[in-house]
Amino acid sequence: MSAAWRFSRPVAVAAALAALAAVPGPTSANPPTKPGLAGLTEPADYLLPNEAVMIPFKDQVPMTFVTRNQPGWADLKAFFTDYQEDTVNPATGEKVTRRAIKVRVPLGLNSAPPVPAENAMTLAKWLLGRKLYYDPILSTSGNVSCSTCHHPAKGFTDQKRTSTGIGGALGPINSPTVINAAYAKFQFWNGRADTLEDQSQGPVGNNKEMFGGKADAWEEAVLRLRGTPEYVKAFAQVFGHAPTRDSAAKAIATYERTVLSGNSVHDRAEAAMKKRVTEEESGKFELKAEDYAAVLKAAFAAKDAAALKALNLDPDADAGKADAVGAKLVTGRTLFFGKAKCSTCHTGDTFSDGGFHNLGVGADGNGDLPYEEFGRFSILRTGHKDVNLVGAFKTPGLRGLVDTAPYMHSGDEKTLEAVVDLYDRGGNANPYLSDKLRDTAAEAAYLRARAAGQPVDAAVKTFGPSKKPIIPLKLNLTADEKAALVLFMRALNGEPIDPVVSDPTREVK
Repeated sequence: MSAAWRFSRPVAVAAALAALAAVPGPTSANPPTKPGLAGLTEPADYLLPNEAVMIPFKDQVPMTFVTRNQPGWADLKAFFTDYQEDTVNPATGEKVTRRAIKVRVPLGLNSAPPVPAENAMTLAKWLLGRKLYYDPILSTSGNVSCSTCHHPAKGFTDQKRTSTGIGGALGPINSPTVINAAYAKFQFWNGRADTLEDQSQGPVGNNKEMFGGKADAWEEAVLRLRGTPEYVKAFAQVFGHAPTRDSAAKAIATYERTVLSGNSVHDRAEAAMKKRVTEEESGKFELKAEDYAAVLKAAFAAKDAAALKALNLDPDADAGKADAVGAKLVTGRTLFFGKAKCSTCHTGDTFSDGGFHNLGVGADGNGDLPYEEFGRFSILRTGHKDVNLVGAFKTPGLRGLVDTAPYMHSGDEKTLEAVVDLYDRGGNANPYLSDKLRDTAAEAAYLRARAAGQPVDAAVKTFGPSKKPIIPLKLNLTADEKAALVLFMRALNGEPIDPVVSDPTREVK
């Protein structure tokens, strides 16, 4: 059967059982079945493959990321581009020519998302992952899927302060976007998962998200998949065995790995600048207002509504503003990498250092942090607890800002303007405020004055038995500077996710 198989609704559980019977069960090398749900006759976590039931090597369709710095990138006119691959079957040594897909990594993302060796990307696996991502079969109630909290129409979030899961249960944290999550060093706000494969297992096992009150959530989820003929057949073709937790996680991660967004106004301006400097032979690779203005004029000419609306520009009425907006974007960029200190943590292609920082989000008026706001510290293993990570949460990327409000792990900040105000005041004082947000020179002066018996500022908050002073570093941005900074951040918003990814009904032929 072609790798681009299509799903149809199951007609009977009996058909699923018959199909499952055709897939060889556990061998002596497979894990023993542990006591669990009635009807779960094979281990739920993992099984070893039977290659005889898998899609033949010559019919598998591998997927490979191609970045702008690789040959042929500019010739790829679509996010998925077919080509013919000459390769060798590693099992038989037979030379074969087969279909393959190149995935065009958007402008601005200069490296390919990392792909684990044990989870190579194929079209059949990607299609299975896309199906699972949007299917509520993995939830207790049958009405919550991955896309419920991470929906493409809402920037792969739910645009809520905190998410609603099974039975209307309100979660404690804001749903992070899946956009460009493939590049993240850690997943979840506290970094408790290392990979997308780890992350994709979390919600099903969470009794507030997808499986309410189930101690054996994944066993029941796997049993459901094994009772659905289309999934039984698909898992056999892709993985060579019945549905398992391991293979479901791999399939979902394969899909999530392609949720990529770049080609923002800022990315285009950087490309325009490099072209200009090369033609001038000046060697001065520095963004200018004219670079931003040039790409904005091109966007107006092309009626690129997504790029322009990210900047609150009307594609029809605001064409004459390109030069003025370009100048303001240069100001915002200068602030981002300078006075506003944004690039201290927001670095790289996705504008995230992948680290964890305490901004005081979640602290009360006294600077106290409840345990549920301990962030990264709370999931560190015993023996590896780092007090510098109390209240620290992951630095998010900045490429989906326009569509992913509200912001911060708490969802407390409703607008980008509010986010800038938080940083402008140096975060919220608490005992573990990141030193990146503290005025350490002022703190040292305070300690010297106190030790010398001199008067100290009564407004400074002190913490603990030693009365440690914490003085947030105020940026003192003007209203115009804040506006320019927000505009630049909006210019980082990437183009919409390609429909082949964002539309689960889109066929891949």
